[in-house]
Amino acid sequence: MQRFIQHLRHFFKPNKVQPKFEQSQQFQESLVAEPSLQEIEALMGLFNQGKYAQVANLAQMMTTRFPKHGFSWKALSVALQKQGKNPLTAMRKAVELLPDDVEAHHNLAVSLKNIERFDEAVASYRRVLEIKPDFAEAHFSFASVLFEMGQLNDAMKSCHRALEIQPDFSRACSNLLFIQQYHFKQTVPIMLQTAQRFGELVAQRAQPYTNWRRASEHGRRLRVGLVSGDFGNHSVGYFIEGILAACASNSFNNLEFIAYSAYSWDDELAGRIKACCHDWHVVTQLSDQQLAQKIHDDEIDILIDLSGHTGYNRLPVFAWKPAPVQVSWLGYFATTGVQAIDYLIADPWVLPPEEEIYFTEKIWRLPETRLCFTPPDVAVEVAPLPALTKQYITFACFNNLSKMNDDVVALWAKILLAMPTSRLFLKAKQLNEESVKKNTIARFAQHGIHADRLMLEGAESREKYLAAYHQVDIALDPFPFPGGTTSVEGLWMGVPVLTLAGERFLSRQGVGILANAGLQDWIASDTDDYVARALGHASDVQALSELRSGLRQQVLSSPLFDAQRFAGHFEVALRGMWQRYVDATASEITSP
Repeated sequence: MQRFIQHLRHFFKPNKVQPKFEQSQQFQESLVAEPSLQEIEALMGLFNQGKYAQVANLAQMMTTRFPKHGFSWKALSVALQKQGKNPLTAMRKAVELLPDDVEAHHNLAVSLKNIERFDEAVASYRRVLEIKPDFAEAHFSFASVLFEMGQLNDAMKSCHRALEIQPDFSRACSNLLFIQQYHFKQTVPIMLQTAQRFGELVAQRAQPYTNWRRASEHGRRLRVGLVSGDFGNHSVGYFIEGILAACASNSFNNLEFIAYSAYSWDDELAGRIKACCHDWHVVTQLSDQQLAQKIHDDEIDILIDLSGHTGYNRLPVFAWKPAPVQVSWLGYFATTGVQAIDYLIADPWVLPPEEEIYFTEKIWRLPETRLCFTPPDVAVEVAPLPALTKQYITFACFNNLSKMNDDVVALWAKILLAMPTSRLFLKAKQLNEESVKKNTIARFAQHGIHADRLMLEGAESREKYLAAYHQVDIALDPFPFPGGTTSVEGLWMGVPVLTLAGERFLSRQGVGILANAGLQDWIASDTDDYVARALGHASDVQALSELRSGLRQQVLSSPLFDAQRFAGHFEVALRGMWQRYVDATASEITSP
């Protein structure tokens, strides 16, 4: 925003226009019709005060009176965006009138990315980088679009380019680390190096707290801070809701949750999560230092990050050490790289002991599962096995299409070729784009799978998404990044999922889910075993039908859905962490 205001001031500086600008067509058009200096000063004043509704009203009047005044359209688009309104028409007009304005083009590119119009966003980002090749922020943001399009190599190149231009660009480093998790050729040591680089960058800017006012004693009620941008209709929201409700209903009520929301959710799920918290703070406008100060002032005992290197994370805040005990859990599947985070919560299935060397955090394992899902609040019943009437097996994957790397495509094609009557149903938000559909068809065609063997659908409401499982017999897990929410939702809909056991935390997520669901025979040890199990299960339609009829009740009775049971394990873990801190503090005090 400050950059935008500086642009306005430069453009409207009376009698001091740069000579090159005076010769441009843009300047000549502005002479025909432009707002008064007083109007521009009023606009800038409103921007400085954050009064975006008033900015939009004034800018709208200016665009009506002076329709060829590009900066008025630009101001209108930014103001609309700040209010959560659709800015696209104004943004398109701004780039039309200001064809060389890199900020106007970047605003348009970001908006197209946010509404998942990826093809248009790609073209817009390319224009931004034509105008300004060394625009680090654009390379960083462009990487997210390339990632969504499944172009992981190009996405990582964009992150690397952003870091070449701006070596201390911690968000680009974080984005790179997130994308690396999806890339099947990235090794754990490389990802650890990236994480450690991120940790060093955020540590350099932090001034860690060393004293906390709350008493260091064992048995008292603990104030637990939760930091996330996903307290709403999001995978993290689906997992956290039932756990918080169970903790809140505990008769002892030994944990007091304070939420720090890094995104302004206003849906029903956010309301239910908020009702389970002692305090709720939307912290989108706070800097890292300000948020760290607030957490410290709120006297949080244990601070938990639920995002890791995903969107809207506030990991740099943890480098300030605003709470004496800090934890990573739930929303991420690898080390954060932040040295000030003390623990990472895992379970016996997902993280082999020999992998602990790739974490900057100490590992704390819950006894059964690190995940506990909240049953969906939609009335979608389990349908009979579709293969009984269709006379063929429908395999499916409803995961983010970025997880479907070339090795995954090749393996799934091998299954389809071995069972010529079978179909594959893919459902993902990227498939709303026609270019992605065509590319997906082409990828399978390279392995001899014709388009009529594929069902491709884009995103829908959660109810329609869950109902789509009525058409699925067996779900196939991608690798090395298996499903989490999609797998548990599939099980709830009576659909078993076949997973490939990997060697690291991320790639063993499916192992933890299926082991806790009592479906160990759906865990493959290698790719050959994956194909054999897929064909074996698919050949026994009667067994699939029987499993489907009782699977929802089976998983509802398992640790994956037993929130009260999980809440007990969770509190024991937090108490154990707190006791270690208290004991260490006492030892420091008594040591000579």
